[in-house]
Order: sequence, then structure tokens, then C-alpha cells
Amino acid sequence: MSETVIGVIGGSGLYEMEGLEDIRRIRVETPFGDPSDEYVTGALNGVRMAFLPRHGRGHRYLPSEVNYRANIYGMKKLGVERIISVSAVGSLKEIIAPGHIVIPDQFIDRTKGIRKDTFFGDGIVAHAGFADPVCEILSETLFEAARTAGAVVHKGGTYVCMEGPAFSTRAESLMYRGREAAVIGMTNLTEAKLAREAEICYGIIALSTDYDCWHEHHEDVTVEAVIKIIHQNVAMAKNIIRQAVASIAAERSCACGSAMQYAIITDKSVIPAETKEKLAPIVGKYL
Repeated sequence: MSETVIGVIGGSGLYEMEGLEDIRRIRVETPFGDPSDEYVTGALNGVRMAFLPRHGRGHRYLPSEVNYRANIYGMKKLGVERIISVSAVGSLKEIIAPGHIVIPDQFIDRTKGIRKDTFFGDGIVAHAGFADPVCEILSETLFEAARTAGAVVHKGGTYVCMEGPAFSTRAESLMYRGREAAVIGMTNLTEAKLAREAEICYGIIALSTDYDCWHEHHEDVTVEAVIKIIHQNVAMAKNIIRQAVASIAAERSCACGSAMQYAIITDKSVIPAETKEKLAPIVGKYL
């Protein structure tokens, strides 16, 4: 079996993929608290996988309540080197219709600063490069996998990450369109920041569920409409993951695996021992 471990973060049901073998549930302890749920691990065509529902089984956590640090830390402890994120988004472009797939490559941050989106602090300062916030190679793999699976897929585009839990006002939605953003959601930016600090490749399969509230000829976004499209797209998301896993090389050739090599600026001699211990799985090789 390949030593590559691929993580998948998304909604419930994705770990029920046909062909997944040796399924186990693992509860991972982290110094940042509990992850959203147990990790479901298994093997798909010889590749080790780890699945996690970001909002917990039954969708218990608001986007602002998700313990993103624990989720990504747990993935790192399980040996994950690449994370495929599956999430519902609203479309901000006419061409991206409900049911389409988007592979975003940029973000606009509209969260409110209340989320814990870094592993650093407590005596250690680091500044990760984030100009290109997702892994280009993994994103290309996801795009090609979506095409192979028969999805209507859009390559690239800016993801507006808002706080929620309410959806956008009409004025906000029109403003985001004016910034030429492609989609809007509430979760992926925070995951991407932490994945970069953990030196894990991160790519997104964004499922367009609605036109937010800017489109005058379509109904405004509702939970009912979002859930309906998500259920329709679960099978497609599984097919994309299956195709992507078959194409991912065992060895990484991107820069994600050394993203933090020059990011830590604190003198190592003054970093508290407990902080070094806490961050050992994340950046221990640099400390």
C-alpha cells in the first residue's frame, strides 16, 4: 500500500465511498482541543485516506465554531500530506451555474478576526507565504479529475470567505461581483491558512449550489436549495476524489512541503519548551 496519505474535509457521506477498504474511526487528541469529529480512515485503491466532516456528524458546528486548528493538526498527526476540501459555495458569476464545480485558486478574506487561523503565538512568531494560497499541482489534478468524471468544471477563480452564519445581503453580493470574485463560502480560507503552516498541500472542490442573492432571475439562496444541490453532487464529488487519488504521485514536487522553512523569525533559543513541544508535528524539523 502507498505511504501517501490523502485527507478529505467535507460533509457527511464522503467516507462512504464505494471501494474504501479497511475502514476505521480514529479520535485524535491535539493541543488545540478536539477536532470536529472522529477521522474515518481507509484505503482506496491502495492509497491511504483520512476523512473528516468539518461541521461534525449531523452538522453541529457553525463555520465560526469549527476548530480548524485541531482539524488540520489532526490531519498532520495522521501523516496527511495533501488535503482535498469539498464544500458548498454560492456562485458570483452567471457562467457558474448551480451544480457546477469550481477549483478556486485565490481568496478574499471577509471573516471578522474571531477565528483561530494560525498555529503560532505563545512565544513563537512565523509568517507564512500566502500569495498563492492553494497548491497549484493538487488543484490542477482536481481540475483534470473533475473533467474526467464528467463534471462541468471551472478552473481558478477567487473565493470570498465570509463569516456567516447568515448569507450575504444583496448589496454585499453585488459588491463581491464587482471585485470579480467567482464564489462565496464560509470555511475554506481558514483551512488553507493552517494547511500552509502545516506544510500540507491544499486544494478545493467547490460545489456551486446557488447564485447567492445577486441574480434577479433566480430565487435568493436558501438552506433548502443548498442541501438539494449538495445531495445531487455527492456522487460527483466522490467520483472526482476517486479520479484524483489515482492521479496523485507518491512524491510531492511542489513547494508546500517546505513552506515554513524560512517563515519562523523568533530566535529559537527564546521559544518556550512547551511551545516547541506543541508545534513539533507542525514545524518541529525547523526547531
